[in-house]
Amino acid sequence: MKELPETVGGLPNISGSNLWIDACLEASRGRPAFLAESDIRFAAIQSAFAIGLHMHQPLIPAGGSPLTQAEIISNLQHMMNHPGIGDNHNAAVFLDCYHRIGRMLKELIHEGRSPRVMLDYSGTLFHGLRKMGADHALADLKEITVHPEYRRSVEWLGVPWGHPVAPSTPVQDYRLHVRAWRHHFAAIFGVEALSRVRGFSPSEMALPNHPDVAWHFVKTLKDSGYQWVLVQEHTVEQPENGHHSHQPHIPHRLVCTHSDGRSESIIAIIKTQGSDTKLVGQMQPYYGAKSLDLWPLGGKKIPPLVTQIADGENGGVMMNEFPPKFMDVMRECSGSRHPAMNVTEYLEHLFASGIGETDLPVVQPVLQRRLWERMKPGDGPEVLSQVIASLKKEDHRFHMDGGSWTQNISWVSGYENVLGPMEEASAMFHSKIPDPERVSDEFRYKNALFHLLSSQTSCYRYWGEGEWTDFGREICRRTTDILRYDF
Repeated sequence: MKELPETVGGLPNISGSNLWIDACLEASRGRPAFLAESDIRFAAIQSAFAIGLHMHQPLIPAGGSPLTQAEIISNLQHMMNHPGIGDNHNAAVFLDCYHRIGRMLKELIHEGRSPRVMLDYSGTLFHGLRKMGADHALADLKEITVHPEYRRSVEWLGVPWGHPVAPSTPVQDYRLHVRAWRHHFAAIFGVEALSRVRGFSPSEMALPNHPDVAWHFVKTLKDSGYQWVLVQEHTVEQPENGHHSHQPHIPHRLVCTHSDGRSESIIAIIKTQGSDTKLVGQMQPYYGAKSLDLWPLGGKKIPPLVTQIADGENGGVMMNEFPPKFMDVMRECSGSRHPAMNVTEYLEHLFASGIGETDLPVVQPVLQRRLWERMKPGDGPEVLSQVIASLKKEDHRFHMDGGSWTQNISWVSGYENVLGPMEEASAMFHSKIPDPERVSDEFRYKNALFHLLSSQTSCYRYWGEGEWTDFGREICRRTTDILRYDF
C-alpha cells in the first residue's frame, strides 16, 4: 500500500494524492468499519451514549518579529514560548490533553473494559504539534488508531483542515479544507485508518442554512466519503412545522435542497444542549442515556443514542475533572445496558438490525421552512435572493448566516476587517489556479493552499479585532503574495 509523506518541504502534505485517496475510499465503500470488531450486544441494550473530544490550535505568524516576517507556528508553541502571558501557563497541560486519551484507553482495555471516544482534531493542530516537535503526542494517537487491540475504541471524525466556519467560508474553499484534512490524516495515520473515518464534525458546530450553501456543504461531505454529520439541535428543524426534533437521540436524515431544485441528504446525529464543556467533562451523556428506554423507529424499537462533543482541553473541568470521571464511567458502563458506543459503530449495528436510512426522520437547516413557504425548489437563486430580502425586511431576527453552538454569533456580521482580506485571497486563488488537480503536487500550490486554509480559521473572526485580526490579515497578505509572484 502506498504511503504518503507527512510533510513536503516543511509544509503539511495536504494535496497531490486526492484521486488515489478517492479510489482507496471507493474500494472500502459499503464495508462496515467497526461492526466486525464490536463487542456490543446491540439487541440486549436499552440505550447508548457517545462522546467526542474537539481539539484545535490555530497556526499564527508569531515565531519572531516583525509580524510581516514572523514564522508561522502553532499557537500552542507560542504559548510555551511566552508562559507569563495570560493563561499561557496552561500550554503544557493542553499538550497533555492532546494525547492523554491514549493512556486512558489502553489502561481501560487492559482491564477488560470497553471504552469508546470520538476524536476531532483540526489539521492546523496536527501540523503544529509536529512542527513544535511533539512527536510523542502524535505517536500515542497513532497507536490507539491503528493497533488492532485499541482501534475499535476510537472513532476519528473528519473536520475541515483549517477550522473554518461553513456558513461564511466560500463553498469552493470549504471543499478544499475537507479534502486537505483527509489527505493530511492519511499521511499521518495511513489510508486504512482514513477508510474508517465515516462521520464529520463541522467547526463551531456551524451548519449553513442558506439553501444553496447548505446543498454544497452536504455535497462536499458525500463526495468525500462521509456517511453522517454531527449537528447542533437548534440548527435544524422539521420540514413539516419548523420545530426542532422531538426525538433528538435517534439518527435523522439531513436533507438540503438547492434553489435550482437539486437535493442532497446525509445522516445527521443531533448533539443536544449548548457548548458547556461540563456536559462531557462530567460525562453527562451516560447519565442521560440511563434515563432513556427503547424508542420506536421503522416498525421496531431501537436504543436511543445520547451524543455530546466538547473542547477536550479548555477549562478546569476538562483539564482536571474529565480524566477520572471518564475512567469511572467507562468502567461502570462496560457490559451494561447503557454502553458507550461510537456513532459509526451504533449506525452499523442499527442498520444490521433491519433499520434503513429511509426510516430515519427528516430535518433541514433551521429557518428554511419559511423560505419554502414562499418559493419552490427550482425557482432559482434570483427568486431565493428576493425571498430572503423580503423576510429580512419583515423580521430583523431572520438570517441566512447559519447556526452554531451559540445563537449569539453569526460568524458574518462584524467581521468585515478580516472577511474582506479572506475573500480577496480566495478570489485570487481560484482565479490564478482554475484547475487545482493539475498542479496539486507542486510545492507552489501546496504553499498557496497551506496559507489560504490557515488564514480561514474561525479564531481570526471569533475575536473580531486586535492581535488575532492582525494575524489573520497577515496570513491573507502572504497568500496573495504567493499567488501574485508564483503563478
